[in-house]
Amino acid sequence: MSFILTPIDTVDFISTSDFQNNYLKPRRPLIIKGLTSNWPAREKWTPGYLKQVVGNKVVPLYDNAKADPSKPINSAAAEMPFDEYMDLIRSQPTELRIFFFNIFKHAPQLLNDIVLPKDLMGGLLESMPAMFFGGSNSVTFLHYDIDLPHIFHTHFGGRKHVILFENKWKRRLYCLPNATYALEDYDVLNPDIKKYPALAGIPGTEAFLEHGDTLFMPTGYWHWMKYLDGSYSLSLRAWDASVSRKAASVYNLAVKGGLDSLLKMALKDRYARYRENVAIRRAEKALAQGKPY
Repeated sequence: MSFILTPIDTVDFISTSDFQNNYLKPRRPLIIKGLTSNWPAREKWTPGYLKQVVGNKVVPLYDNAKADPSKPINSAAAEMPFDEYMDLIRSQPTELRIFFFNIFKHAPQLLNDIVLPKDLMGGLLESMPAMFFGGSNSVTFLHYDIDLPHIFHTHFGGRKHVILFENKWKRRLYCLPNATYALEDYDVLNPDIKKYPALAGIPGTEAFLEHGDTLFMPTGYWHWMKYLDGSYSLSLRAWDASVSRKAASVYNLAVKGGLDSLLKMALKDRYARYRENVAIRRAEKALAQGKPY
């Protein structure tokens, strides 16, 4: 037995009260298929249009690797003009992704094509969205976001496979110390339970996002994503109302983000081996105690 995955709840539309009572407050993921029905972006944001408005701006690209002990997390693997990259992901499989791209800095008119879902989240939404692009075969490794936001993640132009886990399972997921991601060498789709027994039976949720779908991903959720087609997504981020969650966000940014990168660069392989051993010991202890953490 590996992970126990169930479908993410999916609706066409949802009222504010239903969303807040059944998903925001209990922190449950949800797919809203009709949230973007009034967005100009749903029809306008074709690959050709994005190429036209962004042009040949050179962008950093990331591959499926995540744990080079000599580099900080999210170090770029290559760079390429944006229009050439868009041609690449639409023409052939590739691991290369654009990560957390402020496309609106280069094409501010795109902001006019989206509608912030303030009726669902009130004033919590931050003002600056970000975009993510990937070719078929590109994978966003299993992690949770270091700043602990709620996220509305809208997909365009193809399909994306998504698997989510509650944050309480982080030790059983072999979370590395000083980090918000897991060991690099287990396959989320087919984990080796003999090698990593603590993964067995962890419950999660799963979905296949299509063009125009919006995933609400609550604060702290672990997520793994695979682009099935060359496509792209927009993430809108929001603070959780909890004061303790905001404090944890500041702590993560100050300590986990900076400290992890410094130790990786300073200690390299020694640090990599140390934290993998710690992650394994913690996972085995949690499994023996019958707890997720």
